[in-house]
Amino acid sequence: MLLIIIAPVIGLLLLMAMILQILTLPFTILGTAFSGDELAYVQNMRADTAYTQLIGKEDADYKESYGQTFAEMTLSSGSTQVVYYNQLDSRWADIPYGTTGTIGESGCGPTALAIIVSTLTSTDHGPIEMSEWSVAHGYRCEGNGSYHSLIPDGARTFGLKAEGATSQDAAKIAQALADNKLVGVIMGKGHFTSSGHFIVLRSITDSGKILVADPASKQRSEQAWDFNIILNEAQKGAGASGPFWIISQ
Repeated sequence: MLLIIIAPVIGLLLLMAMILQILTLPFTILGTAFSGDELAYVQNMRADTAYTQLIGKEDADYKESYGQTFAEMTLSSGSTQVVYYNQLDSRWADIPYGTTGTIGESGCGPTALAIIVSTLTSTDHGPIEMSEWSVAHGYRCEGNGSYHSLIPDGARTFGLKAEGATSQDAAKIAQALADNKLVGVIMGKGHFTSSGHFIVLRSITDSGKILVADPASKQRSEQAWDFNIILNEAQKGAGASGPFWIISQ
């Protein structure tokens, strides 16, 4: 009888946690309300939304990029020469992104947007500017990262066209890259992240490999990636018609 009474209460609490998580309430607040199995459930749910776009000091990306300067760097190995920014660049890694983090920790979204807009408009719009724009217009997920709509809405604000796509649109994405368009994508768990991470697809090779601009890793940005890895690891539950956004002039 006690279990029958308690079960709906637990279910209600988990439902509330899910709603709060979707609204990206900082996890530190959620963590105080749960423990044990419930806390583990919320942690997994938090990661699975791909709104959690955090890089810690023990992460490989932090160790690779923090403290370096990637000034005036371009990626020119593909058909499109891309302006490259890294969120962990010493010029802005420790600058606040909203009120609960820094660009280095959680700014992959505005940094990816900076790469896209700077490349396609031929005008410099760096991570600091894009982070400030994101916060001012409500795209910052405090305690986590950025809302998925940051990429398409940000691109349109700066005069570009944006079209959402899914992993089922592989041919469309490949053609877009062949046409020198850029594709923003929110990645899920896998080769690029343990939770969520924005990257930019910048070109497709003659053999069908994908070249990327990864805001957290110059090393990954210089590799050619199997298209299936990108398609399979892109966040399945992405919002804003994602997880892919084809951006063009």
